[in-house]
Amino acid sequence: MKTFVLICDLKNEPEAIKAYVACHQAVSPEILKSIRVAGILEMEIYRWQNRLVMIMKTEEEFSFEKKARLDNANPKVQEWEAFVGQYQTNLPGTPPNWRWALTEQIFDFKFNK
Repeated sequence: MKTFVLICDLKNEPEAIKAYVACHQAVSPEILKSIRVAGILEMEIYRWQNRLVMIMKTEEEFSFEKKARLDNANPKVQEWEAFVGQYQTNLPGTPPNWRWALTEQIFDFKFNK
């Protein structure tokens, strides 16, 4: 299993933050299926103010390129991305329309009993 941590910013507007959180309370089965088909086993999103952190645990074969191909071929995913994209904004230093940025792991601690 592989783990990825990504970050994204929401527009710093209370209405945008509230709407983004609300739409994630009832994600459609088609979107959940697309996540699983892409090889994602677990996904969590956390929020601090307008900053989001996504933690993904995936199959070993997972690739962002494969996920992008699947997403681009799925009209429901395109609709979902357009909908949530209206609440998101670019992180500093990222290309236009770049919403989620992959982070670099710099520390890892595991306690073994």
